[in-house]
Amino acid sequence: MQRIRLRYTKRGRLRFTSHRDFQRAFERALRRAEVPMAYSAGFTPHPKVSYANAAPTGTGSEAEYLEIQLTARRDPAPLRELLNASLPDGLDVTDAVEAHTSGLADRLQASVWEIRLDGVGTETADRAVAAFLAAEEVQVERRTKNGMRAFDTRAAVARLETVRSESDRPDGNACAILRLVVRHLTPAVRPDDVLSGLRATADLAPPVPAAVTRLAQGLLDEESGTVTDPLAPDRDAATAAPSTAAGLSAAKVPSGASPAVSGEGTA
Repeated sequence: MQRIRLRYTKRGRLRFTSHRDFQRAFERALRRAEVPMAYSAGFTPHPKVSYANAAPTGTGSEAEYLEIQLTARRDPAPLRELLNASLPDGLDVTDAVEAHTSGLADRLQASVWEIRLDGVGTETADRAVAAFLAAEEVQVERRTKNGMRAFDTRAAVARLETVRSESDRPDGNACAILRLVVRHLTPAVRPDDVLSGLRATADLAPPVPAAVTRLAQGLLDEESGTVTDPLAPDRDAATAAPSTAAGLSAAKVPSGASPAVSGEGTA
């Protein structure tokens, strides 16, 4: 049984695709690409696909992850191309590695989000960010399936800043861009919760809905507030495996014997 881990995107209008809709589209792509999937047992077998921390509907993402189990070995790179040929534009597989380690979900400790605030000036955003970061806690409420729930958004935010970049809006209107790193806590704190916190602490109320995109997710470095690639351990393990195999082969050479060297011969 081979396990392949994939990184995929939700871009453009596909940001409004629900997780259930993505599951259906991805399973169709697996069938079209003739991927040798492993299936669950029971009356209604399903492909063995593990989804990890999907982004909320309505948000874009450059860093969604899942894992599939195969009954026959496949090279991750050609598999990625086959899946992309079968997926709609906007749902794109950008990386594929063979799983050599366990615990992918455990490595998704935090997310990096970008929030575009049309109609909000950079100075206004700066003041709101400063007020949010200065607060010891920022309580907000959100309706869940169990009713309204209050929780602290400040504790979940590891980093929050205004990004200095020229607006790409053709009309030249103000557009502040926020970059934030949010820890994956329970209950989960989402970017719209942080926006509610900014409204509570600094009365920041964008005139139009914010455009939210997840840029990365993975292990969190608390000192720097940066997030690292969760697939890196699998790449490192794959690189180390050939070296280990070569070392084991060398260890099997009988004592006193020497390996043949290209170009040597007998007189």
